[in-house]
Amino acid sequence: MANKLEYKDLLDAGVHFGHLTRKWDPKMSQYIFMEKNGIHIIDLNKTLECLEKASYALKNIVRSGRKVLFVATKKQAQDIVSTEAKRLNMPFVTERWLGGMLTNFATIRKSLKKMTSIEKLMKDEAYLNLAKRERLMVSREKDKLEKVLGGIADLNRLPAALFVIDVKREHIAVKEAQKLNIPVFAMVDTNSDPRGVDFPIPANDDAFKSISLITEHVGKVMEEALMERKKDKEQAALQKEEEAKKKVDEEEAVKE
Repeated sequence: MANKLEYKDLLDAGVHFGHLTRKWDPKMSQYIFMEKNGIHIIDLNKTLECLEKASYALKNIVRSGRKVLFVATKKQAQDIVSTEAKRLNMPFVTERWLGGMLTNFATIRKSLKKMTSIEKLMKDEAYLNLAKRERLMVSREKDKLEKVLGGIADLNRLPAALFVIDVKREHIAVKEAQKLNIPVFAMVDTNSDPRGVDFPIPANDDAFKSISLITEHVGKVMEEALMERKKDKEQAALQKEEEAKKKVDEEEAVKE
């Protein structure tokens, strides 16, 4: 079981620090504990409660073998999110959200196929026979596609859920997910509108420590789900093997 986060863990990471009171979104009022020195303080009891609900739902999604798309294009979140997503073999977007990445997935898949074909070309002998300028153009196009689509290269169908850092910044991704009824799990700060999020996690989405703590916790929950899925598959295979063996034994007993 993934270690449960404690109130002190959240406090130490500064998860409770919201935005300046003048920048707040009134729809976040239920998650705000108080105001201090012109800054809203997030109710960490609500954070823990929401995190538990989100973890339970995410675990069920991952255990069923489906993918969760990580989305975080703000600088302080890019490294932690891409590292965690790669570790879990989950898709991610940390450079730029392309409009239609979900709602026009067929077009995105064409771009992914193009990227794959360029990669194959670059490994082929014919690539070396191209003029230097042509090789440079192919290489640049590959780098351009890799930068934007590299994190979703293995995504051959729509993700089952989104895990988002900063819904205000990633509002296009959230809206696309809403249109397709894809559940959204997200860190929501005091300047955000949590209404478009199925599983909001009230938290400071600007501080590196806060982003790391929540993202790594979510990652551990997913890792646990993946391990349980692997165990389930192994047990199912073993059971199948035993049933097949039993059937063979019964058939041999009938022959005798």
